[in-house]
Formats: sequence, structure tokens, C-alpha cells
Amino acid sequence: MTLTAPHRGAHRTRTRTRHATTGTKPSRLWPGLVAAVLAVAVGWGAHRLWPNVPMLTIAVALGVLAANLRLLPAATAPGLGFAAKRLMRAGVVLLGLKLALGDILGLGVAPVAMVLGVVLVTFFGTRWLGRRMGLPGDQPLLIATGFSICGASAVAAMNGVSESDEEDVVTAVALVTLCGSLAIGVLPLLRGPLDLGVVQYGGWVGASVHDVGQVVAAAGVAGPVALHTAVVVKLMRVLLLAPIVVGTAYSLRRRARRSGTERADGGRPPLMPLFVIGFLAMVVVRSTGLVPETPLEVAGTAQDLLLAAALFGLGSMVDLTRLVRTGWRALLLGFASWGLIAAAAYGGVLLTM
Repeated sequence: MTLTAPHRGAHRTRTRTRHATTGTKPSRLWPGLVAAVLAVAVGWGAHRLWPNVPMLTIAVALGVLAANLRLLPAATAPGLGFAAKRLMRAGVVLLGLKLALGDILGLGVAPVAMVLGVVLVTFFGTRWLGRRMGLPGDQPLLIATGFSICGASAVAAMNGVSESDEEDVVTAVALVTLCGSLAIGVLPLLRGPLDLGVVQYGGWVGASVHDVGQVVAAAGVAGPVALHTAVVVKLMRVLLLAPIVVGTAYSLRRRARRSGTERADGGRPPLMPLFVIGFLAMVVVRSTGLVPETPLEVAGTAQDLLLAAALFGLGSMVDLTRLVRTGWRALLLGFASWGLIAAAAYGGVLLTM
């Protein structure tokens, strides 16, 4: 993958984002933010009616529908752009409060090694497949990140260092949302034919499904033991978000320096964005065990609301007509990555759980 084309796209994205957020008067953000709040309220209500459908999945779907049915006035664009970028990063920071290192260590050496192996196989395998298929820009990188770690949140975190074209970002988000939503219905049906015990099934779900809410929905049908195992395994994958992002940032810096394609403004991709540092800080805070349960519950609710608003903003950027017309290779890569992580996780849980 060359850096020249992505950086041209990145320059366009940075320009659009700057106009839509930091270069825009706060008063111009309100129409989009109000639209996002309304969408979150609808998503919350729908999730209350259908608990097995994660609110974040509903938020993305609402954004896609609203945009493609032309229900969003042009005045909402700045605020939705702000939500997609800034609120997403705030949600990723709060995601760290779900992680306690003690829970991860409690898995044991073998399951931790399994999760690490599944993430690395999926991340590098998906990137390799994407390049072989000739996907443009940063699509292989972003799709690999979303499928291997934690869905749309991971895509947004990686975009913090890759500064990818907006179209690549929304394509990756659309794919991980689609496949993660399908997993909620497909994986429970496969538990019997694959002869998985309760703990093994929970490990398989946690190691292969993308978003935390989707993991809860897919594992909860097998009972509390499967659910607990799935969430702990999933959070182990989330913990790998920071090293994957930092490693990619370092690689991008080296490639840009070697090829002479550093950004025209002289800047470099940040080695560790501030929101990733914030994410790690929240992991440390949670791991101390000093934070009472009530503040953690409040932070968890705030995280869900922030991510839902951000995903509505990202969903509003998806042009279904264009995606169907030009995104068939990305769709194939998404399903291939889904199959890859499901197969790797299945083999892993059979060996370790």
C-alpha cells in the first residue's frame, strides 16, 4: 500500500473536518448535534423494546437511513461531523473504564495468548487480503482494525493516526456494523452444530464479534457464564487497541520518511493520539479498584450515548448507492475477514478453553 494516494485523501478529509468542526462557529454545530441527540433517543427507545439489538447498531442504521432518504438538512453536516470525530474519541476514552487488568489476567496464559493470536491473524490477514484484492486507500487497514478489535470504535481510533479519507472510514464502519449485526443471529445457531460448551461459546463470541454491545447480545442467550466469559475475552481484545494503533502510527511514519511522502504541512501522524492516552489512563483507573460502582455505571451510560451519537454521524455519511456500485470488493473483504476471525477464534477456544 502506498502512502501517496491515502495522504491526498487524508488532506481532503482533514480539510472537510476542519471546516465542519474546529473552523465552524459553535452555533453552526447545533442542528447536527440536535439531530444526533434525537437519533440517540430513538435508538435508546428501540433498544428498550428489542434488547437483543444493540443501541449502537440502531444508531448506525438510523444515520444511514436518514442520509439516504434525504431526511437531513445540509445545516446538520457540521454538527454530525463533530459528533463522528470528537464524540467518538470521547467515547473511546470512557471505554477504558470497562477494562480491569485483573479480569484480563484472570483468563490465564493460554486464553490470553489465544486472543492475541486471533487479533494478529485477523489484523494482518485482512490487510494482506485487502491489498491482494486491490482495495483503494486505507480501506484494508481500517477494515482490518475494525474486525480484529472492536468495530467502529477501533476504526475511529485508527483514523486518529492514519487520517484516512472519509469514504474509507465510513465504508469500514458500515462493514463491521453489518457483519457484527449478522453475528448476533448467526452465532447462537452455530453453537450446537459446532459442539461448543458454555464457556467455549462465550470465548468464541468474545474473540470473534466486533462491538461490545453485539458481544453481549450474541452471548447472553447462552446464560450468565457464557456472557461473563465473552465480555472478559472481548475486553482483552479492546486492550490491544492501543498497541495496534501505536504500532501502525510508527509504521506510517517510517514509510512516509523513506518514500518522501510526508505531509505537505510538515506534520506527522501522532504516535499516540491523546484520546488513546486517555483510554489507557481510564484502564489504569479502573484497574485500581478504587472507583465506586455508581460512577462506573454513569460513565458506561455516557460512553454508550457518546458512541451512539458518533455512529449516527458516521452513518449519515454512508451513500448506499455509491457503496453498492463501487464497494463490492470491500464487501467481499468484510465477509472474508468475518470468516477469518470466526475460524481463528473457533480453533483457539477448542485449544485453550
